[in-house]
Order: sequence, then structure tokens, then C-alpha cells
Amino acid sequence: MEKNEIRRKIKAMRSMLLESERIAAAEEVFAQLEKSAAFIMANHILMYHSLPDELSTHGFLKKWRDKKHFYLPRVNGVNLDILPYDESRLELGAFHIEEPTGNNTIDPENIELIVVPAVAYDRSGNRLGRGKGFYDRLLKTTKATKIGVGYEFQMVDEIPVEPHDVKMDMVITQNSCVVIKERRKK
Repeated sequence: MEKNEIRRKIKAMRSMLLESERIAAAEEVFAQLEKSAAFIMANHILMYHSLPDELSTHGFLKKWRDKKHFYLPRVNGVNLDILPYDESRLELGAFHIEEPTGNNTIDPENIELIVVPAVAYDRSGNRLGRGKGFYDRLLKTTKATKIGVGYEFQMVDEIPVEPHDVKMDMVITQNSCVVIKERRKK
């Protein structure tokens, strides 16, 4: 299946989810994330501030904000800056995503874990984003553990891979946790 076909299929499936299904899936996925060694050991974690069609991160961020150091991405041209998460310092940014404000950007090398959104994943750790390449550019700059999260239907048989694509180390859905054996070396 081609990338745009996968995007259309997943978008249609997301639109059919009931609110109760969205909530239950987010609770299950983030409960699994909390049990992972990568999360337990990490103190500096890059999350994403979810859009309505993505697995919601809002409750998870609130639950852990006093115990872990969370960061969010902010679009800066074709790249992502990383800034500390502070719920009181978010504003609508690029692509109608709430982004952190301020100038206190963090070096990606200081991040230990990145929780990565996607349109789809496969069991080899490949990720299909929305097509702009923001996360791939960022992920190439860090040795942080990369964990993709999503709904079970976002796991597809195979994602077409390009040279710039960066694999996940683990993918968590409400029904599975796939650990990819092959870690990217720097």
C-alpha cells in the first residue's frame, strides 16, 4: 500500500472512533508505557501535545508532570525545537497544534525518551507520519529511545521506507507492545 493510501485509510478509521474508545485506548497505551523500562528510567521525556484525532497525551502529561521533566516540540521552519512543557505556556502554533512558548530550547541530546506520534507503524518499527518529515529530522539528532504510540488499527503490514526515515525502538498500542530488536547506532 502506498503512503497516501495508508494515510486515507487510517484517517477514516480514526474518524469512526467513539469518544469512549479514544479514552480507553489512551489509558491502556499509557499504562503500558508507564511500565516500560525506558519510561521508568527516563527523567527527560519529549512528548507530543495531541491533536483530536491522535491518541490523547493530555491526561498522561498532567499525571506525570510533577515527577518527570516533559518537553514538547515547536515547529521552527522545517525543524522542531524542544521546549519544556508548561501547561500555562502553550499557544496555538503551526498546524493548529498547541506548542510551548519561550526561548528556552533544549538540546535533543538531553532527551532520554521520545514518545512519537504517527499515522501508522509496522512491526519492524517503521513509522509513517503526516508527510512533512519534522520528526524524522529531529530523531536523527538524538540517541534517545523512540517509542511510537497509537491505536491498534494504526499497525499495518508494511510501510514504504525511504532513506531519511527513522525506526522506532518500540511501538505500543492498546493491544500490543512491539519491541524492535534492531536499535539505530550513532
